[in-house]
Amino acid sequence: MLKGIPDHIQSDLNILFVGFNPSLRSGETGHHFANPNNRFWNILYQSGLTPYKLKPEEDGKLLEYGYGLTNIVQRPTKAAEEITKEEYDEGRCILQEKISRYLPKVVCFVGKGVYLQYAKRRQAHWGHQEDAMINGVVDFVAPSSSGLVRMKMPDIIAIYSELGNIIID
Repeated sequence: MLKGIPDHIQSDLNILFVGFNPSLRSGETGHHFANPNNRFWNILYQSGLTPYKLKPEEDGKLLEYGYGLTNIVQRPTKAAEEITKEEYDEGRCILQEKISRYLPKVVCFVGKGVYLQYAKRRQAHWGHQEDAMINGVVDFVAPSSSGLVRMKMPDIIAIYSELGNIIID
């Protein structure tokens, strides 16, 4: 059985990116967003959040830019549908503890489903959420970076680009 991958997290982050859980490829390599079909690294670059397109093995470098990485569930799976209700319940509590401890300026949920599980809500819009789960921390919902997402890349990039405006304010 594959183990989870390490978080890249510290205090005073501008953005903490939160995914569903590691892919099987990430579980094998020990790096976030390692599936070659995942567009996370390309989205960060094209939205102006990183100066070049990082590789999955450079995931720890995000800390240098004031960004961190974690997941709501640590167990690698082929698809998010394999995550159990119990795993989400446990992951929600652990994630709330991490956010409360490290207090990033923004928590960016990489996928609307991640946010809905975390916030126990039925719906959300893209971007900044009005009701933050933790005082002083902006909740931001962005599209999943999975290659399975049908949304056009320019639309995805436009949503991620809003993050730059939030952390500057």
